[in-house]
Amino acid sequence: MSDALNPETPEELVETEEEPIKQRKNGLYPGVSDELAENMKSGWADTELRDLEPVAQAGHTAARRAALSARFPGERLVIPAGNLKTRSNDTEYAFRSSVEYAYLTGNQTEDGVLVLEPTRDGHRATIYLLPRSNRENGEFWLDGQGELWVGRRNSLTEAEQLYGIPASDVRELAGALSEATGPVRVVRGYDAGIEAALTDKVTAERDEELRVFLSEARLVKDEFEVGELQKAVDSTVRGFEDVVKVLDKAEATSERYIEGTFFLRARVEGNDIGYGSICAAGPHATTLHWVRNDGPVRSGDLLLLDAGVETHTYYTADVTRTLPINGRFSELQKKIYDAVYEAQEAGIAAVQPGAKYRDFHDAAQRVLAEKLVEWGLVEGPVERVLELGLQRRWTLHGTGHMLGMDVHDCAAARTETYVDGTLEPGMCLTVEPGLYFQADDLTVPAEYRGIGVRIEDDILVTEDGNRNLSAALPRRADEVEAWMAQLKG
Repeated sequence: MSDALNPETPEELVETEEEPIKQRKNGLYPGVSDELAENMKSGWADTELRDLEPVAQAGHTAARRAALSARFPGERLVIPAGNLKTRSNDTEYAFRSSVEYAYLTGNQTEDGVLVLEPTRDGHRATIYLLPRSNRENGEFWLDGQGELWVGRRNSLTEAEQLYGIPASDVRELAGALSEATGPVRVVRGYDAGIEAALTDKVTAERDEELRVFLSEARLVKDEFEVGELQKAVDSTVRGFEDVVKVLDKAEATSERYIEGTFFLRARVEGNDIGYGSICAAGPHATTLHWVRNDGPVRSGDLLLLDAGVETHTYYTADVTRTLPINGRFSELQKKIYDAVYEAQEAGIAAVQPGAKYRDFHDAAQRVLAEKLVEWGLVEGPVERVLELGLQRRWTLHGTGHMLGMDVHDCAAARTETYVDGTLEPGMCLTVEPGLYFQADDLTVPAEYRGIGVRIEDDILVTEDGNRNLSAALPRRADEVEAWMAQLKG
């Protein structure tokens, strides 16, 4: 990788005691002659893009901003995208903008800020962005974030066409905000410079109300969002198929082969993976968030694959299948798998408009508790087990969560509107019961130890019930075996 902060200097321009280069009048970048600096200013074609079509979600983002405006009349609202974060030394992590900013604009570039200025009849929205790199002062080729180093960005005029929002230079925003008067709210945690400009104008309590509102606004998905979620799931299904086809190669290497195989699908068809893929073979399947993915893949064991593709608009799938690596469940593996499948069926059936959010969790937990009592692993009756939560030694986690632009979407929503709320058409959530028998759990028979099973699907609440967005992936044990046999040829 070339060093953006120390661009290569032609040998003839290197300053030495014997032959110092001429005094530089451009002054900004040592090691660059006046002649080269002047040469780089000219001879470039006009690349301005004209007559651009708005992004697909532009109409939806406008409606979202209108709802936000109605909730906080007379207040200035500031929603930053965030900044690049250093990975190591002078390299950065791939940038992913804040969900709040992307949800309201459709834009995903670093350093962007959406500002809603209060007006007499609502708000005036402005999107603040970095403009094209300056060619007069050499920024575009000598700065580490200049366009010749990191790629072209849209001009402010192009951004206005794409996002349907007036655009201005973000470098002027902090100063303007520091002088602003009147009530202000900001989404915190993404842009320290913007927050510093508002230090004496905002309070944590009022800012949290803004964050909570934007989280709750995403509880019910619009038509565009449902389409994006289905797109994410469809790519995820193909990613799971990819993995099954290469299980023999994974056996010769490690769980990393599975991780890499799914990642390829995510990058080819989407923006990225929606979260760290869990590629847990054998006893690793009993670790809920096993993302090291460095263990062996062995015939006869189970593979718990929990993975999701994220679309270019940030909507992610979240799907889990537990697969027999050799293509066939053992008798005990199938018994445990069937119990989880039955629990998931009960959970999915409970996802209905008007139902309590907790209903699907309770339905799935009841089935698992019944199985644990039936197998003699915990003393009944079932009501006692559920009342004391004794099944949780082996079920461990909640049965699902909201899904959207974050894999655990709407996390800042109030308890009364989320986990104590009521399901509505347009909500999308996961249903993912599991049973996990740790390798060192002496309370279960030895043959159970090291077996982990989870089945997870993405469920959309509809007007008359629900729709399983990930139904294209088999779930029943015999269907899983037949599907794997077909893919393996």
